[in-house]
Amino acid sequence: MPVQTQPDDEMNKNVIALMTLVLIGWAFVENSYGQTFKSTDVKGIWLNQDQDAKIEIFENGGKYFGKIVWLQTPMDPETNKPKVDKHNPNPALRNRPTLGLEILKDFIFDGNDEWKDGTIYDPKSGKTYSCYIRMENNNKLKIRGFIGLSMLGRTTYWTRSSL
Repeated sequence: MPVQTQPDDEMNKNVIALMTLVLIGWAFVENSYGQTFKSTDVKGIWLNQDQDAKIEIFENGGKYFGKIVWLQTPMDPETNKPKVDKHNPNPALRNRPTLGLEILKDFIFDGNDEWKDGTIYDPKSGKTYSCYIRMENNNKLKIRGFIGLSMLGRTTYWTRSSL
C-alpha cells in the first residue's frame, strides 16, 4: 500500500501568494478600466496636445460643446492682429476671431465614458470631422476625429487644465 504524504507547505504558500497577486491585479485593472463617468465630468478647461490652445467644454441643452478660450499665440504674426478663422472654407466666416471659436459641437454622452455623434473643427486647416471624445481618466481626454469610419482618422489627447 502506497504511503500518503502531506501536501508541501511551501507549495501551498506559493499558490496562495500567486492567487493573491492575481486578485490584486484584477482589482486594479477593473478599477482603472471599468471606471464610469458622469456626463458632466467632461466639462472644464482642456489643454490640447500641441499645448497651444485651451478649450472649454460646456453643456447646452443636453449636448456638449467646446470653444477656444486661450491661445499661446493669440496674435497672427503676419498681420499683427488677433488670429482669425482664415482657413474656413466659407469666405464669410474667415474673419471670425479664433479666440472664442466653437470647435466641438453636439456631443451626446453614452452613459459610460464616451461623448459621441459630435463634430470637431480644426481651425488650422478649416476642416470639420466627425468625432468622439473618450475619457481616459479624470484628467485626460482621447479626441478622435474622422471622416466616415472612426478607424480612418486621427487621435489626439487633451489634458485637464485651468485658465
